[in-house]
Parts: sequence; structure tokens; C-alpha cells
Amino acid sequence: MVEIEIVKADKKNNKLVLEIKKGNAAFVNSLRRVIMESVPTIAVEDVEIRKNSSALYDEVIAHRLGLLPLTTDIESYNLPSKCKCNGEGCASCQVKLTLEAEGPGIITAAELKSKDPKVKPVYPETPIVKLLKGQKIELEATAILGTGKEHTKWCPAHVWHRHKQTARIGNVKEPQRVIDACPQGVFELKNGKLSVNEEKLQSTDLAGLAEEASGGEVKIENTDNFIMFIESFGQLDCKEILEQAAKALDRDLEEFEKLLKEAKE
Repeated sequence: MVEIEIVKADKKNNKLVLEIKKGNAAFVNSLRRVIMESVPTIAVEDVEIRKNSSALYDEVIAHRLGLLPLTTDIESYNLPSKCKCNGEGCASCQVKLTLEAEGPGIITAAELKSKDPKVKPVYPETPIVKLLKGQKIELEATAILGTGKEHTKWCPAHVWHRHKQTARIGNVKEPQRVIDACPQGVFELKNGKLSVNEEKLQSTDLAGLAEEASGGEVKIENTDNFIMFIESFGQLDCKEILEQAAKALDRDLEEFEKLLKEAKE
């Protein structure tokens, strides 16, 4: 059975490092793809611009709004395709955000007013448009649930993985040479001897550099375990992302099993 261990998590749970044991590349990559493509988040889909005398075209402003990460309350909203309104639009599948501003000044995401206080810009300091004196902008944006499979604006996180690495350090005569050759503080001196920072070792690939600089005394090899890095864009924290990914993976497997049975009949 696959074992998953949390290696590191930040206080806000927006960055997570996992070690996956007794798994294989197919499973780990499936988890990565499900996180990026099947975990729903809220993003702006439609924008009605009523006034815009800024230097930016309407399409540019709409594009910027679409890429703004919005805090997501999954329990309160449905995917439009699964909503009782059949995707026509209701309070259960969409939320409105309005913006009305006049220059001079830089208009930021903080000035967007949401109909739902639980849905708001993750990074309020994000600039939307610069207005000169007398210039105005007025718009209404509609945000809905979606998945990264439809468009990357609904992707909840950046996710990547690799085999866990291990470093074997022999009799290194010039440890400082190895430290200088391998950036990011992977190697360091402790009590006059070369040692490795395990955390930083996993996030970089320095096998060739370390071996060459040490004259073959440092060997970096892959193990059978995997290290997965998850960096949330802020719509959901990493815990919520993993929970939703597990549910999505279960649904996909159930659907696959169902189709397989139908094919045999």
C-alpha cells in the first residue's frame, strides 16, 4: 500500500513537500495531473465592461481579471454542469464581482467588490489598470467553478515530483570546491567535513557537478521513493487541494471500473 509522509509544510499550508513510499511513477504522475486538472477552483469567466477610458483594451482587462486567483469555497458552489440551474447561472454556481473606479491612480484587485465575502482576490495588491486623471472604469465580473482541464486559470497549484535522492560522501579532499560548484546551499561544512542539506538536495539535480568536483567521492543516486512539491496559488490551501484530488481520483477510478465492466458485457 502506498504511504505518504509530509516532509515540510509552511504555516499557511500554501507549500507542501511530500514523500511517497511504495508507489510508482504512474501513480505519482496521476496524482500530479489530478491536482492540476481536476481540483475545482473559482475564477472569473465573464466580464461586462460598462465604462473603460483607460489605455488598456477591454479584452486585456478581462484577461487580467480571469487570471486573478480567488479564494474558493468549494462547499458553497457547484460546477455549472452539475448545478440545478443546468448552467444558466444562479447563486449556487456563480458569484458577481464589481469594480467602479476613477483616476488618477493604480487600480488594484483590492477594489473589487464581491457579492460573497468568502470569494475575494487572494492577492489584493495585484494591479489591474492604471488610470489617469479623469479616466474611469466600471465593470461586473462573473466568477464560476472550473477545473484546470478546461483552462489553466482554474489550476489550483504548481505541482512537480522526482525520485528521492540520496548522497553518499566519501573522502573528499577539497570540500570547499564541491560547495562552490554546487549552488543553492546543498553542501556545507560541518566540523571540517562535507555534509549535505537533505531538504535542498531533493529540489535540485547536481549529480554530475558534485561527482566531478569531488573527484568521484560524492555520489548522488535516486531511490525508489518519490518527493512531490505542491505550491498553491492561493485559491485553496494544500490540505484542501489534496482532499479534493483524492476525491477526484476516486471518481475517475470508479468511472473507469464502470466502463470496463460495460465493455466486458
